[in-house]
Amino acid sequence: MNHKVINKILKGDCIDQLKFIELNSIDLIYLDPPFFTEKKHTLKNRERTSEFSFSDVWGSNDAYAEFLFNRISKMHGLLKNTGSIFVHCDKSGEHIVRSVLDAIFGSKNFQSEIIWSYKRWSNSKKGLLPSHQNIYFYSKTKDFKFNKFYTDYSESTNIDQILQRRTRDEHNKSVYDLNENGEVKNGGEKKGVPLNDVWDIPYLNPKAKERVGYPTQKPLLLLERIIELTTDENDLVLDPFCGSGTTCVASKLLGRNYLGIDKSAEAVELTIKRIQYPIKTESNLLKNGRDSYKSVDNDALGLLKGINYNPVQRNKGIDAILVELYEGSPVLVRVQKQHETLADAAKLLLKAKKTKKSKKAILIQTNETDLFDYVMEEDGLVLLKSPSLEINSIMKEKLTSSSIEQSDSGGDLRYVTSKSIPLGSS
Repeated sequence: MNHKVINKILKGDCIDQLKFIELNSIDLIYLDPPFFTEKKHTLKNRERTSEFSFSDVWGSNDAYAEFLFNRISKMHGLLKNTGSIFVHCDKSGEHIVRSVLDAIFGSKNFQSEIIWSYKRWSNSKKGLLPSHQNIYFYSKTKDFKFNKFYTDYSESTNIDQILQRRTRDEHNKSVYDLNENGEVKNGGEKKGVPLNDVWDIPYLNPKAKERVGYPTQKPLLLLERIIELTTDENDLVLDPFCGSGTTCVASKLLGRNYLGIDKSAEAVELTIKRIQYPIKTESNLLKNGRDSYKSVDNDALGLLKGINYNPVQRNKGIDAILVELYEGSPVLVRVQKQHETLADAAKLLLKAKKTKKSKKAILIQTNETDLFDYVMEEDGLVLLKSPSLEINSIMKEKLTSSSIEQSDSGGDLRYVTSKSIPLGSS
């Protein structure tokens, strides 16, 4: 191997730069080529001081397929026999990518179609919201390197499925494995469920410290998973379309050697800078699970039944936002919490009203107030009592009731108005 190109970022088209790499020397190739979107992609960095752009306009399927084939065919020879290639794409060109990989590596060496799934902000386009991309995983041979990873069992998994061994009967049906006494055999050590091909890894949000402003930047967490699956420490990872340098940064953080190529001088400069000063955004979503983000008070939101609203997670001032706008601005809703004063609840809601530029905010009172707990009138703030509080207020007032008495003669009815009596009087 030419050690001069290890842990380097090369400028140029990969079809020219690949010839400087020794054959059978690469352990993993990851590439995120243009996606066949037929658009020019442009984005500025956080400081608005640099602009990154690239063209993804091809004109025809054949032109795009030829571009990929000419480059990926050269990458095939660079891989060790134990090596693998991961090609990132989406619905725009996945059919072309798959056919090119089958032609070069052979369908027999296709290992997985990984679905990178993520939650993203909504758009106004008609149809389903795109929330995944595809990563095709091929090996050079059947002797590819692969490190197994395990995940937790599903919440619906029966404990017997974990503790007891299973086998196949003569009909190839899964059954419990019994010993000579007819007892189910112990399942032995269980590490969990092998990692599947649908990866729920958060998309980099616009405020993530890791984000550098490159149009197609991928999260380090995604590349780290690919690298850990198919390489060991000191192995060599190649990214021939390195872009913002995520693959190279992930490789360095995991103790792998790297080699990046990109024809954009700006991309090369950005990659070198990221390698020198790597920043990684930890995902609390992956660490703690999606349920940890679910902080809505379902009992409180039950008061909004029959109204179209969106629940709000992890916000002290807002419990919900109505679907319908008021004078072009969002309508914020907050429900007074148990042991919370009305004044404190209003303070948090009004702060949110100001920051979210809302013209109407609704505070639902659920607790009785005392002499010192009150809310000053505020433009756009509506105070409503919860149904239970309304009922309690009514029951505490003096009740005026009418009773109907049936006369002793002839069954005539006459109305008798009782005196006003406080609740609980005899």
